[in-house]
Amino acid sequence: MSGRVLVAGGAGFLGSHLCRALCQEGFEVTCLDNLLTGREANIADLLGRRGFSFIKEDTAWLRDGQGTETIGPLDYIFHLASPASPRDYTTWPLETLLANAMGTYNLLQLARHSKARFVLASTSEVYGSPLIHPQLEDYWGNVNPVGVRSCYDEGKRYAEALSMAYFRQGLDVRVVRIFNTYGPGMRGGDGRVIPNFLSQAHAKEPLTIYGDGRQTRSFCYVSDLVVGLQAAMFTRGVSGEVLNLGNPEEVTILELAQLIKRLTGSPSELKFLPGVRDDPPRRCPDIRRANRLLGWKPTISLEEGLTRMLPGETET
Repeated sequence: MSGRVLVAGGAGFLGSHLCRALCQEGFEVTCLDNLLTGREANIADLLGRRGFSFIKEDTAWLRDGQGTETIGPLDYIFHLASPASPRDYTTWPLETLLANAMGTYNLLQLARHSKARFVLASTSEVYGSPLIHPQLEDYWGNVNPVGVRSCYDEGKRYAEALSMAYFRQGLDVRVVRIFNTYGPGMRGGDGRVIPNFLSQAHAKEPLTIYGDGRQTRSFCYVSDLVVGLQAAMFTRGVSGEVLNLGNPEEVTILELAQLIKRLTGSPSELKFLPGVRDDPPRRCPDIRRANRLLGWKPTISLEEGLTRMLPGETET
């Protein structure tokens, strides 16, 4: 395939991996990022490469879809522009809301002007503290609309509603709900549990567990997730679909801590801290829809993925 692609949030952890994969497959890629939580270092190997360009800009301040003057015509738009870790979106709640409200609107307008296909990177956080398990796309969620996490949860729910309104007016839109993703390039201090545990284990510091550690998560390795994002964009016949992307291999946070201790050989102790407000007790995706419509499922186990993140290991 070929074409011109915009990756909004392309200098972030996930966005940079996506940009790299798209470049390798021959697409012309424009990375748009305000570098609030993204880093230019994430795309340093792409800068100066033919077919890749970087624009430092905030999606919330694009002029009503008129960014074509600087971006040019587009065939595909991936919207990944938003703080994504709890530490980031609680530090920048207004920026998070604006990225998912005005940023989504501006990028949808840009897609409309360019007649481009649009993928919204939503999140499993739209399910809140779920009352069903595993979570499937037809579940409406159980979200605190005014809690400390609401800037992200409700921001993404609004972005989904706005995207689907554009779909009903004729735009080719696909929504993916991303479950916990990990891999090389994560910021060590971004507040997400895997980079936190790895940083603490390497420093031989206590691994900090919030609550009793029995809460569960499902972790998808970044290369699997990037394949899923591309499938969501480039598969025909899935316009208007909402798709979970994640690994249904469910583990407790305590099990994760013990696995990281074993893989790193760290003597770190486990330190239990008070639980976090509105922290979901269980999180696991039902991915049957993505498997049926996209032919997608993750292939890399948690232990294999974590091993690839250890010093001296490289991603293959």
